[in-house]
Amino acid sequence: MASDNGGVGAQCGEPELSDSLKTFGAVLRALRDEARLTQEQFAPRVRYSAAYIAKIEQGKRFPPRDLLDRSEEVLGPAAARVLAAAARSLTRKVGLASWFLQWAAIEEDAISLFSYESSVIPGLLQPEPYIRALFERRLPPLSEDQFEHQVTARLERQRLLAERPNTTFSFIIEQALLERRMGGDEVTRALLDHLLTVSRLRNVEIQAMPLVQEDHSGFEGPLSLAETAENRWVGYVEAHDSSMLITDSKAASAMLQRYGKMRSQALSQQATAGLLEQMRGAL
Repeated sequence: MASDNGGVGAQCGEPELSDSLKTFGAVLRALRDEARLTQEQFAPRVRYSAAYIAKIEQGKRFPPRDLLDRSEEVLGPAAARVLAAAARSLTRKVGLASWFLQWAAIEEDAISLFSYESSVIPGLLQPEPYIRALFERRLPPLSEDQFEHQVTARLERQRLLAERPNTTFSFIIEQALLERRMGGDEVTRALLDHLLTVSRLRNVEIQAMPLVQEDHSGFEGPLSLAETAENRWVGYVEAHDSSMLITDSKAASAMLQRYGKMRSQALSQQATAGLLEQMRGAL
């Protein structure tokens, strides 16, 4: 989930615009214009949203692999060869940025998104006061423009919860994160209220891992999982200014097994809602 699952490193929110990404976006836009197609006409033909195509053309999203094949069906083989050449020139930065660009593309189209967090509330669940509290504590500090950009980008990502009602979202968060009161009581109140609101969505499940849990399968750390439209599972992990996209099927399967075990170890969705309400009343 996401995904950037809530860390405050350089990968958060919209990626930095690289020259190669902007070039690829400009090539795609030119080929689409040549075919006399608007973004709204082109997007459904390649089975992506118009908003997502707009982000790719702006250089804000790493183009998914399927886009090239699907574009050939719409734009023709000659245009597809030009687009493939532009894709080969894309700069994949070492570390966070390139990994997150790929994860963001997967996240946009996933039919299931799972996230376990032990250090910070997952990014898709963070209300604005909590987001600001995190970025205020970012080291090295952000400039004012960077700060507002990161906040806006993270809030924009959260539209997935509402715009993808057929996507299953599952979150497991450590109870300790709620007890910590990051940012103070007011921020914690906003967080608890937000979690209670989001948990009422039919496609969202939030579970808390109790403070005391002798049988805990999450000792290897936070993880995110996405099920693609082709029913393939992909994993994502991140830590201090480093992250990794996990596409190996055996590794992703192991992560899925651990996540499934944690779901059985955590409080139920109903018990978690009761805990959130109890904590909210105690503030």
